Amino acid sequence: MLKILKYSFFDLVRSRWSYVYFLFYLLLSSVLLFLNNDLSNTIITLLNVVIVLVPLIGTIFGVMYYYDSQEFTELLLAQPIKRQSIFLGQFLGVATSLSLSVLLGLGIPFALYGLFESNVIFDFLILIAVAVFLSFIFSALAFNIALSNTNKIKGFGYAILLWLFLAVIYDGAFLIALIYFQDYPLDQFTLVATLFNPIDLSRILILLKLDISALLGYTGAIFKDFFGTLTGSLVSLGVLALWVVFPLWRMLHVAKKKDF
Repeated sequence: MLKILKYSFFDLVRSRWSYVYFLFYLLLSSVLLFLNNDLSNTIITLLNVVIVLVPLIGTIFGVMYYYDSQEFTELLLAQPIKRQSIFLGQFLGVATSLSLSVLLGLGIPFALYGLFESNVIFDFLILIAVAVFLSFIFSALAFNIALSNTNKIKGFGYAILLWLFLAVIYDGAFLIALIYFQDYPLDQFTLVATLFNPIDLSRILILLKLDISALLGYTGAIFKDFFGTLTGSLVSLGVLALWVVFPLWRMLHVAKKKDF
């Protein structure tokens, strides 16, 4: 598995798209830091980009890499190598390379700007942790979609639809439900519904750590009471970890039984 991971990682690192992905975050964070002297405001701005772009790139890269390396994968399957090792190595290669691009693209400008001497270093680490989690989550979801669909067009279509649902449609349906049932106690429903969307969960986790939950109104007070505590933070990080584990488990299960 380690050899496959190493091959997949360096194959993606040498890709021009990885350089574009890295340079985008490098230039974006550099420009924001140049225009804004407040590191907290820069982190908030980057949050709005990260929670949308990282899932999209993770989904597209995961599906694209699986389909592009399908012939190589079939060659590996003919060798005495466990299927789980092949797909796990490829997944880790994709997710790790994407996470490294985000880490270096955001980390270098902040480090040069004096992040380690500021009091927002913990907030920045939360942002990086969320970006890494989202990279692993949506890479795993992308591999699940690609494994379940041999047709490339369907695979890409389902991948874009998944991202669109979690990034846009879910929030709209959630807001409509809150408005329609506003006369009912929705505290527990709001918390549970948030856990079913890793993008929303990541956004709330960072906003609460930046202590701007007042902008979320009554809902922000509910989130602050739960996610603002140590238990809430551990639960949210645990749920994000489960969002990685369950798709990964299904991916390995499907790969084990799939007829190539």
